[in-house]
Parts: sequence; structure tokens; C-alpha cells
Amino acid sequence: MTPPAIVILGAGALATARRIQALYAGSQVHALQGRVEADVSYTELRAHLCDLYARGTPIIALCAAGIVIRCVAALLSNKGVEPPVLAVAEDGSAVVPLLGGLAGVNVMAREIAAELAVSPAITTSGELRFGTCVLNPPEGYALADIAQGKRFVSDLLAGETTRIEGEAPWLDCAQLPRSESARLAIRVTPRAWDGRDDELVIHPRSVVAAVTVVGTDTAPGANADADADGNADAGTGTSAHPATNAGLGAKSSPDAQTNSGARITALVREALDAHGLAALSLAALLASPEHMANPALADAAASLNVPLRFAQPRPEDGEPPGNLLHAALRVPYEMLHNNADAGVALALAPLAIDPDTIGRARGRLTVIGLGPGSADLMVPAARTALNEATDILGYETYVKMAGPLRADQRVHGTDNREEMQRARHAFELASTGRSVVMVSSGDPGVFAMAAAVLEALEEGGSTNADWRAVQLAIVPGVSAAMATAAQAGAPLGHDFCMLSLSDNLKPWTIIETRLRHAAEADLVMAFYNPISRARPWQLDRALDIVREYRSTATKVVLGRDIGRSGSTLRTITLGELRSSDVDMRTMVIVGSSTTRAFANGVDGEWVYTPRWYE
Repeated sequence: MTPPAIVILGAGALATARRIQALYAGSQVHALQGRVEADVSYTELRAHLCDLYARGTPIIALCAAGIVIRCVAALLSNKGVEPPVLAVAEDGSAVVPLLGGLAGVNVMAREIAAELAVSPAITTSGELRFGTCVLNPPEGYALADIAQGKRFVSDLLAGETTRIEGEAPWLDCAQLPRSESARLAIRVTPRAWDGRDDELVIHPRSVVAAVTVVGTDTAPGANADADADGNADAGTGTSAHPATNAGLGAKSSPDAQTNSGARITALVREALDAHGLAALSLAALLASPEHMANPALADAAASLNVPLRFAQPRPEDGEPPGNLLHAALRVPYEMLHNNADAGVALALAPLAIDPDTIGRARGRLTVIGLGPGSADLMVPAARTALNEATDILGYETYVKMAGPLRADQRVHGTDNREEMQRARHAFELASTGRSVVMVSSGDPGVFAMAAAVLEALEEGGSTNADWRAVQLAIVPGVSAAMATAAQAGAPLGHDFCMLSLSDNLKPWTIIETRLRHAAEADLVMAFYNPISRARPWQLDRALDIVREYRSTATKVVLGRDIGRSGSTLRTITLGELRSSDVDMRTMVIVGSSTTRAFANGVDGEWVYTPRWYE
């Protein structure tokens, strides 16, 4: 389950929120900005709740139920996809499930109520009568048709009895009206529902599809190595067999890859249909590791709404594609389909299969920027990556800023100077199928870990196919320069540059050259790493160079710990600026000749650089 957002309005709800937070790993407390410090701040309740709801995030709101209902009412449309939404009294005296009956909201209500030692206000008729939501089977099972399910439960509430066909242990303790001769039946089966209205069909995800072909949209009998005019390369010796020329490893255009994904999907669905199996009974799509980075497979898995897994077959596993199933499955199963020409094999297990036990996933490495430090300045994609991660790497200070983290997430904190070792370690972890997040502050591409990760991949990926197969993504963040500029106004409103004054990774002579060129070009300059104990003289030397080209009246913005507790912002002039005004945690923005300032009407001034230039 996606970790819930625990939303509060004031400090009076914080203690209850923290108790609830302990129930759900990865959950965060969201508080109204300016009222209370929490994990995430927001500025307007309605907009925040609507955003959480639209993203499918479970919501536990510690406020009146009516407030929550009015906030999200305009978004209510499809009961089948709504996330759990609950209202909880600030003092923990009431727990009211509001939305998400098919997503387990009543289960959450019982969990929260048990922690708070109160009774949940559950009003769902089926839940009250039967002690469970018949239409919400556990993970690994899927309801065939929600509309039919509603009619079925309505019939039970009207006095009908039911029998259970198949394995449904989660219903053993339910107070269902049972009879072996009942007209109605709850049928747990991988077989497709035939539309009968006297059955509630639940599909166990007990089927695995293995695929070995269809990497491009090449038609059977065509030569995949033909040129644009349809002329085959006679020297390649390639066969016209579709299992060769439509192989997963073939190179193709993005359109062809999309078509290939559609073709894989169609072949899997055809195999399921041939054996009377429901698409909802599919637990995973399986392929061999050499095709791990093939986008057609990812497209097919997304279309089939199943995880994509990989296994390396052995000689004793037999012929493809069935050998993939032999290599990956660790439970008894029946081989229903093994078509080498079509490149699809199906395995049917007697019970639902946990996809995490099948082969391994494609590893992921996501490089994120936390922003300047405040949780509300972290982009949502970065928080999502953190929530989904199995492993989190980074400089220890930044890893702590990324919290709260789940107890089951592995944290690999290192010294700030171990960038390349950290990047290599990330690829080693991800290449085993883990979901890894590399943490930077600010933006990961600005004097941070994204460049180190790419450098490690360029060096190590040339000889390591497992590294090249890792799914790499870089998520942008709010850089220190951007955060400081926004606090001050818009000093970066025209052409600007960012310069690091640290000579740890480049000679000071290069820094001086770049400073001189930037100053001469009249660019606004943002200085990273402006000063440290090891190099206290460098900022003064940099300022001496800048003053050769800028007047002493040039506006300078000093932002220290912007986005973090205890932040300070000052605007002074280049003539007033001294190195003693700055430390390693200060962002220094030196304006251009056109940068100007005016009083902001409070106790400071707005600084901006006009977009025009004379």
C-alpha cells in the first residue's frame, strides 16, 4: 500500500498523528504551514487534499469529516479507483472511514481504532453484517467485475445464502450466510468469468507468462536486417524465422517498440484466452535478463498491469520459452502453454503467486535532489522515488534530511568526499534487482551526484552488462541558487552562471579564468562552496576579480541555509561584502550591472534583474 498522508491543521492533533504514523511505514504528517512543524507543510487544505486524492495517496485527516468531504467532493467519480480516506478526531476519540471501501479503508479504520483504543465508525452494510468486505479480496487476488459484485452482496444482504468454491482462506472467519445448496457462489478461480449473475468471481493471480520473442513489429517471414528499401544483407546469414527476426534484442524505432509491446500483449492475451484464463489471473510477465532494458517488454507489462520479472535459464531447464518458467518458479505449477514459434509460455500455480518470488526485477537507480532542505520544496517525484526505494545512498547529512524512512529500507550513508565509490555501490545494488535512490541536496545535476553517477556508468558500464541494464532516472530538484533567488525576488531573472569556488576537483587557475570571463560578460553569478576552513582566502580573491568589472554598488544576495531551520537572507552591496559575512552554507549571488532592488514594504527589499538589457 502507498504510505498514507496524515493531514493535520494544528498542533493539537500532532500527538495523535504521530501515534497513527507509527502504524504505517513511510507515512508522513502533513501540517498547515505556519501553525505547526511536521514532515510536510502545505498552504491550503482543499488544494492539498485534492492533490493527494488525485495521486491515489491514502488520506488520514485529523479534522471534521465534513471538512474532508467538502474538499474532495468534486473529485468523486469512480468508486473502484478511489484511495482510502478517513477522518479522525484530533484527540483520537473517533475514527470515521469516508471513502475507499474497495481499497481497504475499513481495514485501516480498524487498525487506527485499535491503536487509539476506540471503536471505528464503520457504516458499510456488508462489513457490519459479514465482518469483512467481500468485494475487497487480499493482495494477490482480483475481483472479476465490481458491478456484479455489488449485486451479489446486495442479494446476500437481502437474505440469500452462498457457497464458496475454491481456496478463500481470508473468508474463513467471515460471518457469511453459507449453504452447500445455495444458489449463489463465491468462486475463486483463474478461469475467465462467463457472465453468470449468480457468481462472485475472484481471480487468484496464479498465472505467469514467459516471453522470448517479439522485440519489433517485424511481420512473420520478414527479414529484420532488411534496409529501408527492403533489401536484406546477404552476408548476415539471418533466418526469416519470426523467433529470430522479431527477437527482443532487435533494434527498432520508438514506434516499432510501442508496436512490439502491443504485439507481446496480444500474444499473451491470446494464450490466456486459448486456455480460458482471465487476464486478471496473470501474476507476472517473465523474460530473460539480456532483454532487461527492452522497452517493448516494459510496455507489455504495463498494458497487462503486471510486474516484469527476469530469469536466467539453465541447460537442464529445457527449451524456450518454457525454460524461463522452470528457472524462475519455486512453487508447483502446471505448464499450460509452451509455444516456441509464438514465443509465449504459460504456467498455472494452484495458489496466488507473490511476484517478488519470481526471478528478479529490473534494478532501478534514481538520482534525486531534495531541494534546499524543506520538505515542501522537494518535488513529488523525489518523494515517490524515496517511498519506493529499497536502498538509499548519499552523504549522511542529506540521507537524514530525506526521512522519515521505513524500517525495511536500507540506508547507506557515506562521507561527502566518497562520490565515485558511492555511485559504483549504487550500480552494484541496482544490478541485483533492487530499487536504489541516490540522494543529493538541491538539484542532483548541479555540483551533485548525477554527474558522478553518469561517470561511473560510462566507466563501468562498458564492461558490465548488468550496470547497463539498470533503469536509470534523474529527478530534478530545487537548487540552492534557485531557492535563494526566490527568497530574494528574481536576481537570476536574466543571464546568469553558477560557479563552484571549491578547487577540490579543479585547479584554482581554471576558477579564476571562469570568474574573469563571467564578470567581464556581466553575468549574474551564483557562488557555490564559497569558503571553508581549508581555503579561507579564495572568496576574497574571487571578489577582487569581480570588483575589477563591477561597481561597488552591485547588489549581492547572501542566503544561508535557505529552506532549512534558522535560515537567513541578507542583501548588501559588492563594496560592503566581506568574506567574514559568508560560510560554507551560504549561497552568494552577485548581481549584474542591471540588477536592482526596492523596498518590499516589510523590513527588507526585493532584488531582481530585469529581462531587458541595454
